[in-house]
Formats: sequence, C-alpha cells, structure tokens
Amino acid sequence: MPTINFTVNGKARSVDVRDPEQPLLYALRNNIGLTGPKFGCGLGQCGACTVLLDQTPLRSCVTPLSAVAGKSITTIEGLGTPDKPHPVQAAFIAEQAAQCGYCANGMVMTSAALLASNPKPSEAEIKDALSANLCRCGTHVRILRAVMRASGRTPA
Repeated sequence: MPTINFTVNGKARSVDVRDPEQPLLYALRNNIGLTGPKFGCGLGQCGACTVLLDQTPLRSCVTPLSAVAGKSITTIEGLGTPDKPHPVQAAFIAEQAAQCGYCANGMVMTSAALLASNPKPSEAEIKDALSANLCRCGTHVRILRAVMRASGRTPA
C-alpha cells in the first residue's frame, strides 16, 4: 500500500492509501481526523473544502493526495487556537459571519490567504477573492465586514 508523506498544520504526516489519487479531503477528514474542511459539492466549485498549500487556497476535494506529497498543508485547525484565534477567525466571530457554518472553512481560509498576500485589500479585492466561495445562508455582508475587520479597516 503506498504511503504519502506531507505536513499538515506544521506536523509531519504519513497516510497509507490504496489509491494515491484519493482526494486530499478524504485523507484529512478520515485518516487524520481534521473535520474543518467540509465536503460540499465534491467538484471544487463551492469552497467548503479549502485548505492552504504553501499559503495558496486549494480545493482539497479535487486535489489528489499524491499532489501534496512532500508539501505543507494548513487547515482551519492550524490557523489559530481557541485561546489565540487567527485574526480572520477572531473577526468572523466578532462579526457573527457564520450562520450555518458550512462555508465558513472556505471563507476563512481564502480570506487568510488574501490577507497574507494583500494585508489591506479594498472591498472590491475582498469580493473578488471570495467570489468562488459559495454561501447559501446569505451572510455575505457579515463575511465582507469580517475580512475588512481582520485587515484592520473599519467595516462599513
């Protein structure tokens, strides 16, 4: 059985798989026990499964486990802790930006990547960065306010 080695949230991991083309999402949830990334559409279209690959958002439901061999993955569990949340996580809490919470993983991970590369994005840049993440509850305004808060800007 092939073994795929990679780093998750700063910790070396090895996953034995029958099929190295198995989606990364399955390994994260089923083998490693990280349930932050969600199975949404299974087609890489909704963003619920988003993780960071070397600080770049990646849809883990369509990424084969073999593609991350030797690489570093960050999940929402690796961004912050309950005692010291990542600024985006803290802002989502402050703005009550999650309703059902299903999209929150993808929104937070994509926002964290945006702010890592562009610490003071405009409202249009935030909307553009999050445009491929779906939220069915309609908390888009609160999500936008949370990202603005995390960037240090006063939400409108």
